[in-house]
Order: sequence, then structure tokens, then C-alpha cells
Amino acid sequence: MKTLYLIRHAKSSWDDPDQGDYERPLNKRGKKDAPNMANRLKEKRVTPDCMITSPATRALDTCKEFAKILGYDMDKIKTDKRLYHANEDQLLTVIGELKDREHDDEEVVLLFGHNPGLTEFASVLLNEYIDNIPTCGIVKTHLNIDQWKDASFGCGTLASFDFPKSKKD
Repeated sequence: MKTLYLIRHAKSSWDDPDQGDYERPLNKRGKKDAPNMANRLKEKRVTPDCMITSPATRALDTCKEFAKILGYDMDKIKTDKRLYHANEDQLLTVIGELKDREHDDEEVVLLFGHNPGLTEFASVLLNEYIDNIPTCGIVKTHLNIDQWKDASFGCGTLASFDFPKSKKD
């Protein structure tokens, strides 16, 4: 069994109309939501074996905030350009290429990405309709597989779905 957390980047800034989409930073709310959501995982004693993110500024900054709070080595964060606005097939390919840790059947991976692909991927991975993963939303899935290469649409079950506005901080 594998555990995969699908995490949408925190809220980003649209203050500079000349700034490219790829470079957009987190806005004030995003800078507040990312540590709050990371602390929710820390309270549940989540210990990631791997963190992988889109290299877009808002996704990478969200991932780094989670890494800091969860005690994950920043140098081990993996970036993958394919995660930038990926569709569900691209996301499945990236998941299928994750390296399995030897003698570790219960790996935990945190993947940071973008909508609409992340929400669509969650729906087909879980074979369950998810309307929208809001910014900094976290979908926790259990994948009924032994190796990442065996990931397929419908192989997951929804373990939890959390987002900033689900609780008042």
C-alpha cells in the first residue's frame, strides 16, 4: 500500500499583470495557508518519504513550506516540469516513475501541483468525483499497489480531503 497526498499550491498573487504565470509567487493568504495546512499534517504525524513538485514558483514555495514544517530535507525535494499544468495522464506517468524504497511497503509521497489537472487526476485515481481541490487543499489517497509503477486510474481510495477553509484557524 502506498499513500499519496495530492496538494494544490497555495493561493498565488496576481498583483503584477506583466508577470508570467510560471513565476507568480504566493500572496498573503497563500503564505498563511501553506504553513497552516502543513501543520495539520504535522499534527497527524505525517512523515514524507518523497516530496515532488511542479517547479512553478507558487508550487515550489508551497512545497518548501511543507518541507520546513514536516522536517523534510529541502535538498531532497524533487521538481518535475511535467507537473506544471499536467493533465491526469501526465500525473499518472510521473507517479508511475517514482522509485520504490527498498523494504518499504508503506511509502508516503506528497505531490504538489496545479488545477484543473490535479482535481481531474484525483477523480480518476479514486474513481470518485471530486468537484475541486481548492488552493492549498490536500487529498490523501491510499493506493492499493506495492510498486509505484503499478499505479493506475481507479487504484486509489480517498482517505481524507482537507483545505484551508474547512476549519477556522
